[in-house]
Amino acid sequence: MAKIQVTQVKSGIGRKPNHRQTLRTLGLKRIGDVVVKEDRPEIRGMAESISHLVDVKEVD
Repeated sequence: MAKIQVTQVKSGIGRKPNHRQTLRTLGLKRIGDVVVKEDRPEIRGMAESISHLVDVKEVD
């Protein structure tokens, strides 16, 4: 299965609580953190909901 790389590029400070919780659920704690997750609709949806805070790339 394909994987995606999610990188936090902006801070969650001062954001809506559900955006901050989504960052934590993905495993991101600070700017520059990178996680590699399986490319599933749930993960894509979470990344899309906080697209202004993260950068998403496909990884082979």
